[in-house]
Order: sequence, then structure tokens, then C-alpha cells
Amino acid sequence: MDTTLQDRELSRSRRLVLGEILARNARREPDRTALVFGEDALTFAELDTRANRLANALSGRGVGRGDQVAVLMYNSLEVIESFFACQKLGACPVPVNFRLAPSELAYILEDSESVAVLTDGQLTSLALEATAGLDAVRLVVTTGEVVPGSESYEELLASGTADAPDVDVHEDDLAFLMYTSGTTGRPKGAMLTHQNLVANTINWSIEMEARPGDVWLSGLPLFHIGGVNGVLPFIYVAGTCIITPSTNFDPLESLRLLEKHRATMCYFVPTQWQQICSLPEAAEVDTSVLRRALWGASQAPPSTLELLVKTFPSVGIVNAFGQTEMSSNTCFLKADDAVRKMGSVGLPAVNVEVRIVDDEGNDVAVGEVGEIVYRGPTVMKGYYKKEEATADAFRGGWFHSGDLVRQDDEGFIYVVDRVKDMIISGGENIYPAEVERAVERHPAIREVAVIGVPHPRWVETPVAVVVADGPQHPDQAAVLEFIKSDLASYKKPSAVVYVDELPRNASGKVLKRTLRDSYEHLFEERA
Repeated sequence: MDTTLQDRELSRSRRLVLGEILARNARREPDRTALVFGEDALTFAELDTRANRLANALSGRGVGRGDQVAVLMYNSLEVIESFFACQKLGACPVPVNFRLAPSELAYILEDSESVAVLTDGQLTSLALEATAGLDAVRLVVTTGEVVPGSESYEELLASGTADAPDVDVHEDDLAFLMYTSGTTGRPKGAMLTHQNLVANTINWSIEMEARPGDVWLSGLPLFHIGGVNGVLPFIYVAGTCIITPSTNFDPLESLRLLEKHRATMCYFVPTQWQQICSLPEAAEVDTSVLRRALWGASQAPPSTLELLVKTFPSVGIVNAFGQTEMSSNTCFLKADDAVRKMGSVGLPAVNVEVRIVDDEGNDVAVGEVGEIVYRGPTVMKGYYKKEEATADAFRGGWFHSGDLVRQDDEGFIYVVDRVKDMIISGGENIYPAEVERAVERHPAIREVAVIGVPHPRWVETPVAVVVADGPQHPDQAAVLEFIKSDLASYKKPSAVVYVDELPRNASGKVLKRTLRDSYEHLFEERA
């Protein structure tokens, strides 16, 4: 064997990438159930084999290392096997929110340079509409009925061999391209490597004391980084993941699934926990094996946390905090401190280094507000094709989160606000600039500021504060109808409020804090 080949093989044998994590447990625990969705399930051996077949079939269709493949699906077994198939091939899955409008989806497909779209029967028409005119997309594969322009997922998968693809996947190769947005309103692709995801998986497993045989149940959609990072630790430790439907959340069914599958850990966003804990049946369900009940994605009102603790008094309540660019978890508020430090996001995770800094990058004193910045192996590689945004995010050699926080004398971190004005409604990220751009297109509207205000169900919801262009203005229904084709439904304002002018500072910037203060009780008044 020549020296170059020997060095390459030695390097390859020392790596830990996502496809190899699955393959190892397929060898060690072939018959253990890896995934469950409804009445369907896959063992580790079956999941690994199907991922190999799909990877080899995609390779046969010209998809290779370094290519992006969009995954546009509702929660299903196929989502996870699609992720692993891409990763085994050295390609990069691009999970896409199925709630996006066709134009929003088309932007992500074009920006990511995706060469294929894997979708399901309910979303095939959306995929085909979004890919019309995109020359880079060569393949649309559906798990549902084949229509012109698409082909069968199962037939494609069956055409591939079951052998592991002979591809040299590096730890620094992209494992996911996860789209997030900022104040510009244009989504940016956060480049997450295999090293990033493996490091976060190990961090999560250590912090939550995940172990072989654990059963995980999550209410998150799998296009979310939180949904992805709920599954990976249990693939890593050889546990079982119960996948729930990503639409029409049913709190009673969630309770029944917890009991049926004897879940040891679970995760729901605050609005879902509120619904679950409000059910009379919550007191009757057997959750004797449940060790951890996690929440996150948005801040929870104290009333929801108090109800959660009261409903599951013997279960460890954990707040998992983070963001997509950090792969995702950065802090955990664990069970021992859940009540004592209620309102905090906890302490930094293992292998995540944290500072809290002012605008000049200097550390702030304990108790003072600053931006939380990070270092560590879970920090993203950068934003895809966005060198300026990447440089800005990594100024000073630390990743700047955009979250304003304070830290108490015990090191616990409390989120105060966001540097950027992102709204988190029901666990979904909504970016005001995106909504503002859509509303401002209306010919009878001069300007608009979109803010997030408290909401009894969604925790936070967008409100459009609008200045009309003339004495007559369209009513709320007309505005929402006008923007329907430009925005996913969850991004639409819950209220449209007209004002004579928007408050501004001396430099002309709209004072959104003033607007939030003015309308913070809007939905209390309407209740």
C-alpha cells in the first residue's frame, strides 16, 4: 500500500461522522428499534440499509459529495433516512419548512444550489411549483403518488444496493444546511458540519444522561434543528425515537404516546406543554419511567412552567436553549434548578465556551446586560455564500448570537431581549423584515413596523403597525389576503393596527421597543 493511500485510510478510520454512528449501532444492535412513526417502525439495521440504498440510488442519479439535497417532508421515517442517505454520500441535506410559500421555497432551493428535492405526497405540488425554472434541480422524488415531473421514492430507493457507499466523508464536510434569517429578511444557510453535529450530540447526551434503551418522544418538526438534535443523541446511544406528526398537534394523543411507548425523555414547546398539562387526563397517564421533560424554542410564561412542574412533579424539567448556528444547544437549565432558577436558560453546556460582552466586545459585569457570544466545536462553519454576514457574526473570534442576556452571581443566564427583532411564535421563528416587505407592497400602505407581542396561546405573535397612504386604508382581512401568496401562514400578523406615524429616534430608526410597550396588552384587551 502506498504511503498516501495508507495515510488516507488511517485518517478515515479515526473519524466519527453521522453515517458511521448509525452504521455502528446497526452492527451492534441490529434488531433494536431505532424509529417509530404511527404503526411503522425501523430497526437500526433496517434504517441503515434503507439509508445505504437511497444513498447509492442518488449517487446513480448523479448526486455526489458536496451536493445539496433539499428535504421537504412532513415528519416521517423517510425524513430521517433521507438525512442519513445524504450524509453517507457526502452530500448535504437541506431541511425545508413545509409551511413556506412557493416563492420562499424557491429562494432557498436556488440559494442552496440544491440539485434534488426529496418530498412527500402532500407536498409534491409545492415542490414542483417551487422548482419550475430552477435549472440546478435535476430530480424531484416523492413518497406519494408520482405525477409528471416527479418520480417514486420507494422505486428509487429499491434500485440502490444495500452496501455502504464507498465515499470518504470528512468531519469538516457539511452535514446540514439549515436556513435561518436575520433582520434583512433574507434566509441564510447555516453550514453545520459532521463535527458540529457529533459534538452537539455528545454534549446533549452528557448533559441529559442519555443511555442505551432510552425512548425519546418529541413534538418538534424535523426541519427544525431542535427536531434533528432530538433524534441524533438516541441514534448515538442506541435508543428509540418516537416521531410525532408535524401538523395538527393533538395534546391527548401525545399523552397517550408517552404512556404507550414508555418514553423516558420528551420535548415539547411551551404552547404544547400548556395544552398537554391542561388536560384532565394528564393526571391519570402512567409516566413512571419518564426521567426528563424538556422545553424550549421560545420562552415560557411562568404560569406554564408552574403547571408543568405541578403536573409532572416526579419528572426532571429541563429548559434546552440554543440556536441553529450553534448546532444547537448552548445552555441547559436542569431539573435541580428548574424551580429555583425559573426564568433562566441555565448554565453553558459542556464544550461550549461563553462570554457576555458589550458593543465593543468587552466583558460586562455580573448582572449587567450584554450579548452572549460563543466558542467551541458546535459553532457553525459559517453562512453559505454569505462571507460578509459570516465575518460579522464571528467578529473578534467569537460567534455573536444576537441574544441579549444577563448572568447572575451563580453563573445562570437569563435572556433579556434579542439584538435582532426576531419573533418566536409557537416555537416558529418569524422575522419582521420579511413580513414588513410583504405588507409594504400593498398600494394603500405607506410604511409598516412588525413587532412581537404577548399572546395567550402562541406566547408571542406578530402585529403589523401600519401607516396608511391616504385617508382610506384596507381592513385587516384585506391586508392578510394581499400577502397570502408571499408568506407562510404562520408568519402573517395576528393583528393590523393603524397609526398616524411610527415612533422614531433622532436618526430616523423606528423605535420597536416603544411599539412593543404600547401593544403588549393588545390580546389581553381582546380576550
